Amino acid sequence: MSERFYSDAKLYDRLFPGGGPAVDFYRAEADRQGGSVLELGCGTGRKLIPIASDGHPCVGLELSPGMLAEAQRKAAERGVELEWVQGDMRAFDLGRTFDLVIIAANSLLHLHEASDLVDCFRSVRRHLAPGGRLVFDVFNPSVQMLAQADGVRRRREALSFVDPDRGRVHVDVAETYDAAAQVTRGTWYFSTESETDVVVAPLEIRSIFPQELPLLLSLGGLRLVERFGDWSGGPFTGDAAVQLCVCEPD
Repeated sequence: MSERFYSDAKLYDRLFPGGGPAVDFYRAEADRQGGSVLELGCGTGRKLIPIASDGHPCVGLELSPGMLAEAQRKAAERGVELEWVQGDMRAFDLGRTFDLVIIAANSLLHLHEASDLVDCFRSVRRHLAPGGRLVFDVFNPSVQMLAQADGVRRRREALSFVDPDRGRVHVDVAETYDAAAQVTRGTWYFSTESETDVVVAPLEIRSIFPQELPLLLSLGGLRLVERFGDWSGGPFTGDAAVQLCVCEPD
């Protein structure tokens, strides 16, 4: 249901410019772990290209052809060499192992079923070298925010951006929360000053609550060894915005 959202990779990069603390966090994890790095759901390479530029052998796996093409273009433009693979993070076989596997920017939350998450973790487990680690980030669900997902279309001014061809682009979002599935189902509307709804795209994101996360990892042959609540490595608390998870083979 979210393919349309990721079909325009340049639009995605302008909507979520990224960088900053998240990139620094993953670069530091790669340096700390050493060796080779695999990123699942690598998108346009905003985390992996800087890691590769630090000298780590890197592979990026991505389902969306459009996102993968943009990642390849950006890496070539910057003169950074790494390998790109189109594939599904639930089931892949790269024929080698890695010292670090990362899943950044809530990419894991595109897997809605518990069985899909377990399949992903099992695939990661098979690709971890001795001493290897999985590091990923997902948001920490807020019951208050989920309760506000009432289906009403609202403008999100903080997400507005400037497109070189279209000018200023405004973003409206309408979301509902399916509590049984733990999935937020949204529709994103992109409009310019002169044209309404230039792009309309669905986006569905799962919530993973703190107490279920270690259980899902365990079913996938992994264990949670550290969980941080911010990009500086602060402790995870109930009101933390993110869950930064460090995992090892069980």
